[in-house]
Amino acid sequence: MPHMKTVKDYIRTIVDFPHEGIMFRDVTTLFADPRGFRMAVDQMLHPYAGQRIDKVVGLEARGFILGGAIAHQLGTGFVPIRKKGKLPGAVISEEYTLEYGEAVVEIHDDAITGSEKILLVDDLLATGGTAEAGIKLVERLGGEIMGCAFIIDLPELGGRAKLEGLGMDVHALCAFEGL
Repeated sequence: MPHMKTVKDYIRTIVDFPHEGIMFRDVTTLFADPRGFRMAVDQMLHPYAGQRIDKVVGLEARGFILGGAIAHQLGTGFVPIRKKGKLPGAVISEEYTLEYGEAVVEIHDDAITGSEKILLVDDLLATGGTAEAGIKLVERLGGEIMGCAFIIDLPELGGRAKLEGLGMDVHALCAFEGL
């Protein structure tokens, strides 16, 4: 019987990128393959089938690619959460900690109205800092996070535990052990 490809099979690993000792999990190879991309989108939204989702929120930048496709499949709107200074108009901001410093993400202050049900998506869950900042922004606007969907989980970095500790439903299509 032939091997059925999984989402993980479409992801390549680039050794020592962006610096020595890092195993970079590259989803561009997944996005470039029509079967792999469709499989990823379908599997990311599957746990939320039958639930009310008003908007999909994507985290910069690969979360935009996934979020747009998932929003299209669900027939909902898409909202980007971007790095500071990239969105025109009135925004709210959230600071978060990175491995080597701090960063800020923003969302338009009118992107989500109170009581909207939100699915937050990104390609990779590492420490959970960006996702946590995104969750805080959505909640400050009155939205309710129905789930957080990722292609890849890096369990050793603790992001899933952090988000689950916030009461989030976390779904990842695959995990890579080791950094």
